[in-house]
Amino acid sequence: MQTTVKNLEVSRLVSKVLFSHFKENRSQSDISKSLDLSPAKVNRIIRQAREEGLVEIILNIPHIGVMELEKELVTNTGLSKAVLCPSYSEPASSSVIQIASVAAEFLQDTLRKNDVICISGGKALASIVEVIKPSKGMNITVLPATGGVQGRHFTDVNYLASKLAEKLDGESMQIHAPLFADTQSERDLLINMRATKEVLDMARHADIALAGIGAVAKGDESYFDLRHWAKNEKSLVAESQCRGEVFAHIFDQDGMGCIEALNNKLVGLTLEELSNIPVSIGVAAGADKVAPITGALRGGFLNTLITDELTAKHVLDMY
Repeated sequence: MQTTVKNLEVSRLVSKVLFSHFKENRSQSDISKSLDLSPAKVNRIIRQAREEGLVEIILNIPHIGVMELEKELVTNTGLSKAVLCPSYSEPASSSVIQIASVAAEFLQDTLRKNDVICISGGKALASIVEVIKPSKGMNITVLPATGGVQGRHFTDVNYLASKLAEKLDGESMQIHAPLFADTQSERDLLINMRATKEVLDMARHADIALAGIGAVAKGDESYFDLRHWAKNEKSLVAESQCRGEVFAHIFDQDGMGCIEALNNKLVGLTLEELSNIPVSIGVAAGADKVAPITGALRGGFLNTLITDELTAKHVLDMY
């Protein structure tokens, strides 16, 4: 009987402490005075209550599901960082702007003084450069990670490197060579030219890489606007197992390079070189980007992903 009474007293004391702290929002020091307990004992009661499951904390904060999804992506895919924006039933153009804004904010939070950043070309990068906030005194260097594309001025990597450096009050360099050479031997010649080699060597040792993740499954994506195609080349890609591209290197759903005859004509960093950059960021969203993102994560050449909530869910389902 004495034991039962004692247990009841302890139980009531624990209940009083927990109710006072979590329901009445009273401080631990206030509770210790009112119940004539030492502050250490009040703290111990609250800590043990958490450990024994007597306390459950429910956070009714905006986008808690998004943050949980970010953690799930990191845990399941080996990413170092996942940054997601909520998915809303808005026009696709609004989603692009939203993701670009998130990517721009993440980039500026990540950048440190004197950092070197290398980038790809493309629409995603153009959107990020457009919305990034100007900053001063960072001494950032922005480099193209690939050669350029004629006729695509506002999404060309050299133009974007220049504009991003301007926004960041830094400096940029350019690669005066095409993204695709006509042959592998021509490509080897181009990347070993002193002017090109100097920029690519700096890009290989960049602190941050920022790239769009493209799709290639249908044959009408942006990748197919990057060069003049020989007869049957375009259909060869569309009919293959290739699903995505980063730095214009095409890869399948498992992150393995495919149609190496095309990849070997590229003037730029390889996917292996990309994976060696400390912070390698991929940006993409949408149903058509699920397989490319999955392949990029399986290939391990990106350690940071910026996308939206719905795309991330589909990537986890496929991964």
